Amino acid sequence: MAKTLLVVGAGPGLGMGVARAFGRHGCQVGLIARRKETLDALVGELTALDVKAAAFPADIRDRDALASAITRAQEMLGPADVMEYSPSPTGSITGAAQTTVESATEQFELHVLGAVTAVGQVLPQMRARGEGTVLLTTGVSSTVAAPFLANVGLAIAGLRNWAHSLHAELRPEGIHVATVTIASGITTGDAVTDPDVIGARYYDLYRHRDHREEVIGDVEAFRTLVAERGGGHG
Repeated sequence: MAKTLLVVGAGPGLGMGVARAFGRHGCQVGLIARRKETLDALVGELTALDVKAAAFPADIRDRDALASAITRAQEMLGPADVMEYSPSPTGSITGAAQTTVESATEQFELHVLGAVTAVGQVLPQMRARGEGTVLLTTGVSSTVAAPFLANVGLAIAGLRNWAHSLHAELRPEGIHVATVTIASGITTGDAVTDPDVIGARYYDLYRHRDHREEVIGDVEAFRTLVAERGGGHG
């Protein structure tokens, strides 16, 4: 029976790179994101590659809608063997001193509460089977303090911390949880950051199941950028 991948926050860049990588290895794919028209186009692209795929529209910040979409996806495609979480960046981005409760909450709802909701929908069946993989995507400001991305970094640092805690707690049960930290822009045709190149690294992380974090891109270049913009030493 084909394995099932759920991509939560699917888009034409990273999400589709992951979907194509897993689809090439025989996985069926459920795509979850806000815009139905975009999802339908992505499903069409995967279908043309002979990958079974289906769309389940939901706003990730609407936790009830997200939970319902994942329920529908698992009813149609079967329990998720792999869930990948990578919502597109949205919402206001604030500097450190300009961060407010509202701007922090906006990013926390997207990156953390959405992930907690999604994991909560797939984890019970993974634990019942004693196997499964959860891949949670963060950006480099989860590890390098960047004042100009302060409210985003605040949220994704929390997501990274929680993911590593899940890894430690669930590994004895046969469940692999890992983060992928994207430290560069995603650029079609680039030897490192092309969506399909990145997707292949997600698949390798799933296949080998031997570590809790993958870093893609140049972290030191980002540190330099932060320093140049007056952010100190990260």
